[in-house]
Amino acid sequence: MTAGTLTARTTTAEHELAALQREHGRPLFALLLRLCDGDRQRAEDLVQETLVRAWQHPEALRTDAFDSVRPWLLTVGRRLAIDARRARQARPAEVGDAVLENAPVCGDHADRAAAALDVREAVKTLTPQHREVLVLVYFQGASVAEAAAALGIPPGTVKSRAYYALRALRRVLPGYAPDLG
Repeated sequence: MTAGTLTARTTTAEHELAALQREHGRPLFALLLRLCDGDRQRAEDLVQETLVRAWQHPEALRTDAFDSVRPWLLTVGRRLAIDARRARQARPAEVGDAVLENAPVCGDHADRAAAALDVREAVKTLTPQHREVLVLVYFQGASVAEAAAALGIPPGTVKSRAYYALRALRRVLPGYAPDLG
């Protein structure tokens, strides 16, 4: 095959592809736009990919099995759209910069561990009565009534001891005051 023959074949294929685009491009784009939920860029990419498949398989377009190549093009385009959607669903969603700017910033575990050590040391400074109420109500999750029953004191005493224990912790841990509300 000579270079001239190759150029003639390429030119013919390019003309056939351009004719396919002119004749079937709009209906193909309309279908793919619906399948891409209105994303024009993705639909345009799929139209191009469909036409590349047509260019790669000219034998499918020249068969006498059907009157028009449009059904073949629409089927190929629809399958490409389905494959693209499945591929997007298989990987994690992309996150834009705007989402990251609004994301809450979490301290790392080292900060939490240091804070826990500070709180433990501060709790050791409390009186035994305040400490046992604080441990029961805040650390073990007991209700006021449950703590009162466990300690054998009235519920009002549990409330007042918890209040004064938190107040003492606020004085010892001034940087943690919002967390001890």
